[in-house]
Amino acid sequence: MFNIILYEPEIPPNTGNIIRLCANTGTSLHLVEPLGFELDEPRLKRAGLDYREFADVCTHANLDDCMVALSQPRVFAISTRGRTSHTSPVYMAGDAFLFGPETRGLPKAILESVPEERRLRIPMQANSRSLNLSNAAAILVYEAWRQNEFRGAV
Repeated sequence: MFNIILYEPEIPPNTGNIIRLCANTGTSLHLVEPLGFELDEPRLKRAGLDYREFADVCTHANLDDCMVALSQPRVFAISTRGRTSHTSPVYMAGDAFLFGPETRGLPKAILESVPEERRLRIPMQANSRSLNLSNAAAILVYEAWRQNEFRGAV
């Protein structure tokens, strides 16, 4: 129903947790190279447990290839530099949520290529730096899914 795009992810357990999230929500996961780990990394497998076979995971050489493979979806970039709350947009099936690398976030040029109203921020306490990547992905996916009445859930 939705797509998570991880741009140059670095930490295997985060990606493993997101694989599990995707398997449980019907969300597709797109990994944009280079990856900071191998897909057979033991820490990735441990975090994803046995959910890998139930998740739709694709790897792309670059972000442009990913966008083409997804037929140019409506993209929401999630960043501490975003100004729009993650609860403001009305999400639709096929939307893509773009997250940057854990240690540096999305590059400025990529973030600025997304319309300002689709540069999202998850509210946090003042002086907080950022949320964990897999937690942020879960917050976004569940808000979008909730807006779509948890279509496909049992």
